Amino acid sequence: MNPLSKSAVQVMTHPLAFVLHVLKGFSANQGLLLAGAIAYYALLSVVPLLILSVFLLSHLVSQAALLNTLGRYLEWLVPSQSQAVLADISAFLQNGLGIGAVLLITMFFFSSLAFAVLEKAMHIIFAHRGREKKRHFLVSAVLPYCFVIVLGIALLAVTFASAGLQAMALESVYFLGWEWSLRGVSGLLLYLLGLLMETVVLASFYMVTPVGRTRLSHALIGGFTAAVLWEVLRHILVWYFATMSKVSVVYGSLTTAVVVLFSMELAATLLLLGAQVIAEYELLGVDPLE
Repeated sequence: MNPLSKSAVQVMTHPLAFVLHVLKGFSANQGLLLAGAIAYYALLSVVPLLILSVFLLSHLVSQAALLNTLGRYLEWLVPSQSQAVLADISAFLQNGLGIGAVLLITMFFFSSLAFAVLEKAMHIIFAHRGREKKRHFLVSAVLPYCFVIVLGIALLAVTFASAGLQAMALESVYFLGWEWSLRGVSGLLLYLLGLLMETVVLASFYMVTPVGRTRLSHALIGGFTAAVLWEVLRHILVWYFATMSKVSVVYGSLTTAVVVLFSMELAATLLLLGAQVIAEYELLGVDPLE
């Protein structure tokens, strides 16, 4: 008995045709326009969200440890601009400013808009599941804040794990008179931890955001695909901004905002592209590739 499903066999037999189907469907669904809208609202909500997360979680762990973790993994989201974003967050917290109503309203408002656009994009991509299926408006209203809570818990867990792995880097293994430092192992594990969290977060979006049921295996396929593509693109962006980019000359003081928005739009594009991969994979059983 073949352990692979019919859809998996079709993808392995016609990988290029499957990729073309994904790109064609993504273009037909106007994925780039939807990604731009998601990135715009996400940009307006990400800094207030991070400030609030650090402020609340600093009651459980040290603020320095949280900022250190944020600085490491913000580089995954906004290559070459993580330090600028982190400096803004640190300045806000060090000035002793309270978390006022304006900050909360800003975060809630723009995060709701970003999630609403993401939900609309998922509805378009997964239209084959049936347009008659609708989510109750209260569920849609609560989901963004549930994600905020889950991401806060994830940040706390990653902070603890990062502290342990950084402590490992200071240790050494002695065997047969030889000494091996664990610094390289610690660095590799920190990277794999980030890649794992990236995949899990993306998969959670694919599990929850679309109306209808997404199989866990499909969500992980889409999440891993988007994560790997983003890793490749992220390293290209880091190299480009470090060696060839003249964006600071063109945009001056707006450089950070422009680069962050550009990076987030690319990330949103890959998020939707991963969803398109899942949608096309689901359609293989209905409309086989020719």
